[in-house]
Amino acid sequence: MTALTVLETVDRLRQTVRDARRREPGTRVALVPTMGALHRGHLCLVEHAQRVADLVVVSIFVNPLQFGPGEDLERYPRTMAADLDALEALGVRVVFAPSPQEMYPAGGGGTRVTAGPVASLYEGAARPGHFDGMLTVVNKLFNASECDMAVFGQKDAQQVYLVQQMIRDLNLPVRLEVVPTARENDGLALSSRNRYLAADARRAALVLSQTLGAVASASRHGAAEALAAGRAVMDQEPEVRLDYLVLVDPSTFQPVGGEFRGSATALIAATVGGTRRIDNAPVTI
Repeated sequence: MTALTVLETVDRLRQTVRDARRREPGTRVALVPTMGALHRGHLCLVEHAQRVADLVVVSIFVNPLQFGPGEDLERYPRTMAADLDALEALGVRVVFAPSPQEMYPAGGGGTRVTAGPVASLYEGAARPGHFDGMLTVVNKLFNASECDMAVFGQKDAQQVYLVQQMIRDLNLPVRLEVVPTARENDGLALSSRNRYLAADARRAALVLSQTLGAVASASRHGAAEALAAGRAVMDQEPEVRLDYLVLVDPSTFQPVGGEFRGSATALIAATVGGTRRIDNAPVTI
């Protein structure tokens, strides 16, 4: 088995991908973009990529453009050695781990992708500029890896929607592969930020998935009734501060009206023990 190679420059990544395609014409390349601190959810993305592609590139880059003032850029967990061990155990051959200077030679003050109106809603309202920074780095990673497909997790539903919109609007030759949210046995969605949670906060965080379950169970009665059922569950956990609980149309990512019928996505965000948590679930209204 070929050993894992860590590449730190765009030029080396491109050359590695082109060499692979030259050796094996038709090689399909999948990109799995991450910020490191890998958990089982990330590894599920990698395993999916291995099923659909011939060469998997995993990027590890804590992107400064998607962190706002006062957010956790400096303390975001960085566990490169453990991440590389986990990826090597899966048989990953290529990891792209650039420096901020490699990704942003102009210091982040150059050209950026603008995410559009949906980026000002939900997570975008709480984190202004976050999605512009996210799409900018994703677009750069697409270009650097020359990938055929990219694998994302459904846990970040708004991110997935905006990446798909960018692919469509900019005519990018990339197929998006979306993998269901990975969860602990008790329903907690896996996240690199879970390691911030003390035991009591982690227990309290379970109310997010429980709230989504209540929304799904009541959705047959209509959108308003589903949201009311979810809020009733959330209100039982005083240690969690709800930011939003909303039902959106997956095709537009706009809130659904009272007369809406069909498939929707329930989105939730809340602060638990000082840590922001997000989750989502598909529902049928």
